[in-house]
Amino acid sequence: MNTLSRRAMLVTPVALTGAVLDAAPKKKMTLAMHQNTSAAAGYRKSLEGWSRAGIKDVEITNNLLDDFLKTEDLPAARRVLTDLGLTAVQGATGVAGLWEPNPNRSASIDNLKKRCEMFATLGLKNVYATTVATRKFTEDDYKTCPANMYEAGEIAKQYNVSLRIEFVRTSTFISTLPTLAKMTRAAAHPNLSPMFDCYHFWSGLNKLEDLDSIQPGEIAHVHFQDVPDMPREMLDLTTRVIPGDGVTPLTRILKKLAEKGYAGPLSVELFLPKFQQGDPFEVAREIRQKAEVVMHHAGVM
Repeated sequence: MNTLSRRAMLVTPVALTGAVLDAAPKKKMTLAMHQNTSAAAGYRKSLEGWSRAGIKDVEITNNLLDDFLKTEDLPAARRVLTDLGLTAVQGATGVAGLWEPNPNRSASIDNLKKRCEMFATLGLKNVYATTVATRKFTEDDYKTCPANMYEAGEIAKQYNVSLRIEFVRTSTFISTLPTLAKMTRAAAHPNLSPMFDCYHFWSGLNKLEDLDSIQPGEIAHVHFQDVPDMPREMLDLTTRVIPGDGVTPLTRILKKLAEKGYAGPLSVELFLPKFQQGDPFEVAREIRQKAEVVMHHAGVM
């Protein structure tokens, strides 16, 4: 019988550990629904319809929640989620003016505190704000952005929530993934992360190669939509379509996101009236049928 060398004995446990890790099942992405998709149905009815369609992960919007709270309270809003067996994976704060220098930023900070407290009371752990901006900026204006982001991250930390930032294709300040990633890396706050929107990415000034620059685990949340085959100059919020109904290379995008370590929700956010005013159950059922095919093809489900 041959005896194992000392080096082999030391290396073998490490090799076995690596084999176990490689064999362990990797966490997959999940399909989620953003309340903007069924905006006309309101807070309760949108969630009820989606639950019937088999949706488990949902994204709450501040405006639908505000309407619900005109006659109900936050504990009642939370009961709707728990009674339906739904997980609220993120909340839309609706707060603008947080990142760029502007004279109304103090009001935006106050609004962020209000929204973080509201969603934390609802039981959410994650919220987001967009980069919407319309003014003309200079290169010097970007120098204040990391500090502004860090301050917002500190506010989120006070309420034990994570704050995600969504780049918006029409923003005059941060409209691309590379710019957002550069700013959030400079801010370096543990409660602050970039998020990824398939529509804003593919219809904007981004390149597929930009996905290669994502750091492992950097993307905290994903909005999932498709873009129709039409001139990009004509695209706007209402031209978003169900994943699989357009020309966005979603399979390539999802595979790259998975390669970069993303394994969270894919939240479908649509604005076409036929979706927003449609029956939430029927809308969610159609979205599941089409979106899950894309997810299967990408190997992320």
